[in-house]
Amino acid sequence: MKRIALIHTVASVFEGFESQLRAGLDQEVIIHNILDDFLATNPIETGTFTETNVKRLRNDIENAALTGCDVVVVSCSTLSPVVERLRNQFTTPIITIDEAMAKKAVESGKNIVVLATAESTVIPTVTKLQSTAKAMGKEVSVSSFVNMDAIAALRAGDKETHDRLVLELSDNAAQADVCVLAQASMAHMEEAINEKLGIPVFSSPKLCIAQVAAFLKD
Repeated sequence: MKRIALIHTVASVFEGFESQLRAGLDQEVIIHNILDDFLATNPIETGTFTETNVKRLRNDIENAALTGCDVVVVSCSTLSPVVERLRNQFTTPIITIDEAMAKKAVESGKNIVVLATAESTVIPTVTKLQSTAKAMGKEVSVSSFVNMDAIAALRAGDKETHDRLVLELSDNAAQADVCVLAQASMAHMEEAINEKLGIPVFSSPKLCIAQVAAFLKD
């Protein structure tokens, strides 16, 4: 049986991603979870992803790999650029949550708006979109908008306020070709924003799960 190790930084993603992943796979798998919220909260507090956090993430990946898993999946976009730095230090394959989303967004339009609820996620997501576009030989314009009150509400257990603020934030994408939701914790708002704006809206979990499913079939 295939084995997957998941690394999370947000409790709501930790609580829901495994069940989504199992539902999106056509085979039974063994799944292990690591929740390390400090990797997300500390950059919000300090404004930077410190070298100490790089070491912490390296340890998390090493611990995940020590399960003997076939693949490690990192479910936080804030970590994606650091994962790229660390990837070649491990023989276990690593998939980041935003890889498939970035490719789909770049394929779908030139004017891309990124919505986020954590400032620490913005630069990694924008950079991922730009590097993906470059690799695909496409030109894109990427802008971003953040409402940190939304993630604060979610961390406090107030999902209703979080969802209202995210929906209000989506007004900034009204003239875009594509809207990208930067965090997996925003994914459940994809349909509502699509209905509101009438443009393609992409979040990471479903596309990441499809990528994992394809990987496990190879």
